[in-house]
Amino acid sequence: MDNTMTTRKAYELINVGNLEGFGDLLADDFVEHEDLPGLAPTKQGTLEYFRALLTAFPDMRMDVEDLVASGDKAVARVTATATHRGDFMGVPATGKSMTIQLIDIMKFDEAGRLSEHWGVADMLTLMQQLGVVPAGPPV
Repeated sequence: MDNTMTTRKAYELINVGNLEGFGDLLADDFVEHEDLPGLAPTKQGTLEYFRALLTAFPDMRMDVEDLVASGDKAVARVTATATHRGDFMGVPATGKSMTIQLIDIMKFDEAGRLSEHWGVADMLTLMQQLGVVPAGPPV
């Protein structure tokens, strides 16, 4: 299995809003290790999260900057860009653009489907760019 191709395909499907296709890449017993407030750490919870994310940021794009795979895991460094057009985490649409960095670690099952995910997103920078959290003083 080429886990790098599956990883890239996952981002490509999300970028075009094809959550059904993205869901096909997830194992039925998929486990999300990143905290998704109010959502189950399952395949269904993950799909619900991306539906909400794409509603809030309909032009969201995730570009893979680096991708490393070894064994049954792949790690991606991703730049996400979008415009805030809908409610996100209780924050009404601001119309502001955002650019943040993500690190995703994905584990694959024997069939080549995503079975687990760990992720870190720069949420502080996101909230600063949306004007929800003040930016720090200039350095």
